[in-house]
Amino acid sequence: MSKNKKIYFASDVHLGAPALKNNRERELLFVKWLDTVKADAEAIYLMGDIFDFWFEYKRAVPRGFTRVLGKLAEITDSGIPVHFFTGNHDIWVFDYLPSETGVILHRDIVKTELQGKKFFLGHGDGLGPYDKGYKILKKIFTNKFLQWAFARVHPNFAIWLAHNWSGHSRLKNGKIEADTFRGEDKEWLVLYAKDELKKEHFDYFVFGHRHWPCNINLNDESRYINTGDWVTHYTYAVLDNGVMELKEFEKPISNH
Repeated sequence: MSKNKKIYFASDVHLGAPALKNNRERELLFVKWLDTVKADAEAIYLMGDIFDFWFEYKRAVPRGFTRVLGKLAEITDSGIPVHFFTGNHDIWVFDYLPSETGVILHRDIVKTELQGKKFFLGHGDGLGPYDKGYKILKKIFTNKFLQWAFARVHPNFAIWLAHNWSGHSRLKNGKIEADTFRGEDKEWLVLYAKDELKKEHFDYFVFGHRHWPCNINLNDESRYINTGDWVTHYTYAVLDNGVMELKEFEKPISNH
């Protein structure tokens, strides 16, 4: 660990979301954040749903996001590792994104030690016995034959179809699931983290997906951190000398 270096976590930027009117402004803001944190970053963890939709064809990739992709490549080229977790919106990242930008791809949860603390990391979708509806969708989205079949569809139609699907999601009005905190006894990721603690100790559970930024005690030694989003809250987490904090970056002028 480098002296005075920090580790940053962010998720749920949903770049290119058709339901939002300020995509360019949010992209510029996220690039500004990346540019800011790279100054003292030991590592950066992007915890899923950075893109609202992403699908890599063999010879084509989704249009847009060039500023973010360029910044990620610049950061990894400088020697700072960037960990990219696939979320439920960008589950179809294959080899293009890691090979072009240098990010380290994670498709599943990661258990690791950072700055002397034990971490349980993941996007947060479909974990435990709770998120049953998405578990079914995830089986469909990760099916190799269905991925192959989708890749046979012309990108113009396939991406239009995906954007229409996203446009009917809970992302309308910038909300998704971020309306309220449901309480520790009803938050699926909190319940999941508590279940995991019965098997193994972790100092920090860090997830995205829920779009509700929070930093709560699970017990005297463990905390649940949700990084929030870059749709409504513009929040991120930072690990500094083994201590996690939630912080808010600046918000765009035309939110949503």
